[in-house]
Amino acid sequence: MKFSNGCWLNKPGYRVFSPQEVYSSKIEDDVLKLYAPCNKINHRGDTLGGPVITYKISAPVENVIRVRAYHFMGGQKRSPNFEIYKDKDVKVVIANNEKDIVFKSGKLKAVINKDLFQIDFYKGDKKLTSSRNKSLAYINTYEEKDFLKVPETGIFMREQLQLSVGELVYGLGERFSPLVKNGQSIDIWNEDGGTSTEQAYKNIPFYISNKGYGVFVNHPEKVSFEVGSEKVTKVQFSVEGEYLDYFIIGGESMKEVIKNYTALTGKPALPPAWSFGLWLTTSFTTNYDEATVNSFIDGMAERDIPLRVFHFDCFWMKDFNWCNFEWDNRVFPEPKEMLGRLKAKGLKICVWINPYIAQESKLFDEGVKNGYLIKKPNGDVWQWDMWQPAMGIVDFTNPAACKWYSSKLKELIDMGVDCFKTDFGERIPTEVAYFDGSDPLKMHNYYTQIYNSVVFNTLKENVGEDEAVLFARSATAGGQQFPVHWGGDCEANYESMAESLRGGLSLCMSGFGFWSHDIGGFESTSTADVYKRWVAFGLLSSHSRLHGSNSYRVPWLYDDEACDVVRFFTKLKCSIMPYLYNIANNASKTGIPTMRAMALEFQDDLNCRYLDKQYMLGDSILVAPIFNDEGEANYYLPEGNWTNFISGEKYEGGRWIREKHGYLSVPMMVKENSLIAVGCENSKPDYNYRDNVSVLAYELKDNCKAKTKIIDMKANVVLEVEVLKKGNEIFVESVGTDGTWNLLLKNIYNVEKVEGGEFITEGEDTKIILNSGVCKCKCYLR
Repeated sequence: MKFSNGCWLNKPGYRVFSPQEVYSSKIEDDVLKLYAPCNKINHRGDTLGGPVITYKISAPVENVIRVRAYHFMGGQKRSPNFEIYKDKDVKVVIANNEKDIVFKSGKLKAVINKDLFQIDFYKGDKKLTSSRNKSLAYINTYEEKDFLKVPETGIFMREQLQLSVGELVYGLGERFSPLVKNGQSIDIWNEDGGTSTEQAYKNIPFYISNKGYGVFVNHPEKVSFEVGSEKVTKVQFSVEGEYLDYFIIGGESMKEVIKNYTALTGKPALPPAWSFGLWLTTSFTTNYDEATVNSFIDGMAERDIPLRVFHFDCFWMKDFNWCNFEWDNRVFPEPKEMLGRLKAKGLKICVWINPYIAQESKLFDEGVKNGYLIKKPNGDVWQWDMWQPAMGIVDFTNPAACKWYSSKLKELIDMGVDCFKTDFGERIPTEVAYFDGSDPLKMHNYYTQIYNSVVFNTLKENVGEDEAVLFARSATAGGQQFPVHWGGDCEANYESMAESLRGGLSLCMSGFGFWSHDIGGFESTSTADVYKRWVAFGLLSSHSRLHGSNSYRVPWLYDDEACDVVRFFTKLKCSIMPYLYNIANNASKTGIPTMRAMALEFQDDLNCRYLDKQYMLGDSILVAPIFNDEGEANYYLPEGNWTNFISGEKYEGGRWIREKHGYLSVPMMVKENSLIAVGCENSKPDYNYRDNVSVLAYELKDNCKAKTKIIDMKANVVLEVEVLKKGNEIFVESVGTDGTWNLLLKNIYNVEKVEGGEFITEGEDTKIILNSGVCKCKCYLR
């Protein structure tokens, strides 16, 4: 929200009050409390009126500083609130000096100038940002008349943090606008707006700077950000109400900032390995029955296209009855038996759900009777006609409603359903009353957190923690704990393909580890050209789903070559699962996403800072999808030597590349000094990654170790490999459990076995076969 009129004036009707000095301070239980009047106190008379801001500065975890600023502190505490993880053993250092107060948490510190009331934030001796004098403000739109407040439009708290020269801002959720947020005005308010507007399904009040810090605004309600827009040298954020709560998050790199942010708000769960395979759906408004479904599944098998998950979209339930969680018996007369037949073909099953209960649903009366639906302030059930006629919404603040909703899901799980697509969760009204008294403005964005949590925890309880996975559309801060999220309703063209990638990279910069999108686009039907290009992008994403609105997405409906493309990239993804699943496991432990903007992986490379049409899939693989019907790729390779994983062609980095690609090709470039683990299976994503795995070594660098790990589907490390090149000597060491693995090197001769293993030379390639336990060898380059 914008309050100013240029550099010096405020917009008419706004009165702005900012702290002018630290009048007093005290320390209680490692919390620094400051009393900061909004006028200079020159004599006793100056203490008799005017706003005062009370600050509480603390550190929930190391290298994070929390700032809370209050005008009036007597208001009732309103829920919901984000769940913030705290380290009870965190150490802080507070020094109260003559002119300033220094608050330190790890390498992060806040220096508060007492006279000017300015807060400078540092990482070591490097200044990150500042809340300068008059940056934080209490703002109102009323005048004092006879000690009575005559409100007009509201009360706000605002902060402005300084942007330095060349500083760029990323994140703020799944935004389809440019990846770099400088110059944008962004409201954190979940809406169902597709992928081509400023609206977003997944709004996250967290941003990250290329200077190596992040800011998390701890308000689930609407937060308005002006990122170098209202004030071009500031990131401004404001909330309605009497207080503002935010965190400055430090780190040695942007990756570490995300690691620290997800330490506060939760790490992503590790999705099961099977979920990384190809998903196929019925599509949305298409007609289908078991015969249609089998024609899709059998058609994929006949064309040797590995399929791992089949998804039933909305109309598995009877029209006008969403959600009643019952199969439409006109179309599916024996659903349990049908699911058994599909699962016998080796498939996992997903079904569509949402949190809405239509009046026609048999659950509606039950929900009304027991108070399971959100109500109006007068006690009536809140209803409207958009999406489902006369629908109500489940009130997940009522524990009994959660149990009721969960019981319906359990019936489906017992029937053979493996996971759920949790659609919607954004269209949540604010003129309502919740069972637990939650503030409806705070609940609007937060609703999706409870919704996805109920579904995810139901899966964990019934199929096991290692098997739980969602396909979710809406989210708020902390939603990364319930993967996977997909990009929502995109059009079937190149522009929408590109905006989908921007949205995904932006979400992943906001603490989300896993992301997907509708391959081929959701609305309308793409050309065969767009479909085939999107397939390459989709199957080199963390998760991969063919889905559409009013037409099917099976490849043979486009052209014969589309089948070849889907087969090729599905098998390619399955083959690199030992590499990809290790990256996924790291994401679950650290919060660093599987799909990474180039700026995240190459923070110091100036050329990477604005790139939003290419990305890193893990640490080592660069992917540059093709966004045009000429098959032309334009992408940037950072410094170093790179190798195309598909063709084997080598490239020198530090430059832009322009080249043509057929449909069975895409720039999939492996960074130098990488070890890529490739499995022995390409027909499914979940297999024994340790058995007969090959580790491909790419452009080893002198005196620089290359390392990799391989985990099993329970996330246990089963193989660790380390390769060190010194001149023409290469030292190999591995530690593993039962099984064999191959290290593939080129231009090698005279392998000296030190411990375990053997080697075979095939032309210029040398295959070193190593066994379980500790294996060591030394070899020489030609």
